[in-house]
Amino acid sequence: MDRETLMTLMLGVFLVLAVATLTGGFLSMRVTDGPNRSVVENLNARIWAWWVMVILLGLSFLWGRTGVTLLFAVCSFNALREFITLTNARRADHWMLAAVFFVVLPLQYYLVYTDWYGFYTVLVPVYVFLLMPVISALRGVVKDFLIRVAEVQWAAMVTIYFVSHVPALLSLNIPGFEDQNIQLVAFLIIVVQASDVLQYVWGKLIGRTKIAPSLSPSKTVEGFVGGVASATLLGACLYWVTPFTFFQAGVMSLIIALMGFFGGLVMSAIKRDRGVKDWGDVIMGHGGFIDRLDSVIFAAPIFFHLTRYWWHV
Repeated sequence: MDRETLMTLMLGVFLVLAVATLTGGFLSMRVTDGPNRSVVENLNARIWAWWVMVILLGLSFLWGRTGVTLLFAVCSFNALREFITLTNARRADHWMLAAVFFVVLPLQYYLVYTDWYGFYTVLVPVYVFLLMPVISALRGVVKDFLIRVAEVQWAAMVTIYFVSHVPALLSLNIPGFEDQNIQLVAFLIIVVQASDVLQYVWGKLIGRTKIAPSLSPSKTVEGFVGGVASATLLGACLYWVTPFTFFQAGVMSLIIALMGFFGGLVMSAIKRDRGVKDWGDVIMGHGGFIDRLDSVIFAAPIFFHLTRYWWHV
């Protein structure tokens, strides 16, 4: 691991958070009442939650491959729990759910940790998809069978399979980039989360046209364009922590930002379908684990496979 480069990157993130904290404190003193007060309070809650999340992420980076794998395994477990609470699962599905939580999830992350690429890429989309309906069928309850099984299958794909592609980045063998793969994880997280934040900021500043009002009323065309463009530029400027050139880092950042946006829309559609605002309330100002992972969920597998196809040997 190139600790000097990683430490420089993390110090940069801490500096940005420090500036955001000071700005939030200033706004809190200036805006004491009125309709904007709730916006300021929400902003400050988000900033403090980001401090906690960045510190946890930084500690996992220091622990290396083991720390990153465990961190995202824990995130997957909690995200899976949030997803299952919104499904039609019933008592007859307990065997199937137990298998997903206590067999599939740890096995997927073990395979990722040991770099068994040929197995972890097919475990969920092939074996789990085949075995889950079998386990459920053995219980003999046919009411909403297709819906119940499909929901659990999709929960496993979204919260386990897709998320596990983040630590899977550490197994890539990129010439000239040995022992630096953890910077790919940092690059992915920074770009995709920065895109979310910048879309929010641009939307508040100049947002007028709703992009999907029935799914996410706060998302605007102006916010989307400004946020994605800004995140793309940011990612391009971070090329020095990746094996990419400036142009390549920009293209990868654009793809990451776009997939992150689509992930947010899809997960919002599920929430609206179930009549909830957030997936949970574990993270102050951010909702649940899926509310923070929704962009990463769609971006991670695409980023992993593009990097593996073009740079891995």
